[in-house]
Amino acid sequence: MSKVYLSAQLPEVATQQLKSAGLDVGVYDGDGLISHDELLKQVSDIDFLITPLSTKVDQEIIDAAPKLKLIANFGAGFNNIDTAYAKKKGIPVTNTPAVSTNAVAEVTIGLMLALSHRIVEGDHKMRHEGFPGWAPLYFLGHEIAGKTLGIFGLGNIGSDVARKANALGMNVQYYKPNRLSDPEERSMKVTYKPLDELIKTSDFITINAPQTPATQHKFDANAFEAMKQTACIINVGRGPIIDEAALLDALKSGKIAGAALDVYEKEPKVDDGFKSLKNVILTPHVGNATVEARDAMANIVAGNVLLVDGGKDAKFIVNK
Repeated sequence: MSKVYLSAQLPEVATQQLKSAGLDVGVYDGDGLISHDELLKQVSDIDFLITPLSTKVDQEIIDAAPKLKLIANFGAGFNNIDTAYAKKKGIPVTNTPAVSTNAVAEVTIGLMLALSHRIVEGDHKMRHEGFPGWAPLYFLGHEIAGKTLGIFGLGNIGSDVARKANALGMNVQYYKPNRLSDPEERSMKVTYKPLDELIKTSDFITINAPQTPATQHKFDANAFEAMKQTACIINVGRGPIIDEAALLDALKSGKIAGAALDVYEKEPKVDDGFKSLKNVILTPHVGNATVEARDAMANIVAGNVLLVDGGKDAKFIVNK
């Protein structure tokens, strides 16, 4: 009987599939995130490892699991796994792409609306201070219709953000290393801009790109200096794409108007400096935290385990 270990509790649909197929399923059910030492203890005799983005799977973990046939990552990203070493050991690593596209795009748009209309700030004011009554100039925000949205990363999620932003009357421009064709741009109603131009001309910038060596600290002090003073930045991609020390300085000094962060440079830690700022929204990596998206992700990781256990190739291998 093959053994599979889940380093975090997943939606029930995953464990049901695995148990129904006759696999021996172990699940970490401790408080908080699994520790590196605890994971080392659990992998010595497993055939399959299912793990979320919050679990680091390094060379030591891989070497401690001599029978390992697959690492199925519960998430679109996979920077928590040493994929190159897994490939060297002949172990495929998979992710769960596309199924969280709509959820993350909705959160991107939601954070942008919340920033521009000061919704979180208003909620805090009502709970703690109240308000003196409606007045023409009281607590003004901004409409997003007619504003320019710059999307950094136009993959599945960025493309869906573009569609939603177009429906809200925004002017959408984008940057990605490989520009779309003219017909694709016209169909999506997006305009390509070199990154420096996108930074200078956008009213809102959303980060919808993966973390790679090329995107590390792509938004640094120089980028924030170049942004409009009225502009806001939203990060639902990966935390290290933003130099958070530079962002904090830009927000405190008024170089930019606001920020919304769903991911963090040293996640799960959040720089305390952001917490006191009224022009910042902080959410706990909830981009794809919907029942619909997480069930779809659970189906993928369980399905990949069953494919490999049955002698077939897994889907969505990221380290071929």
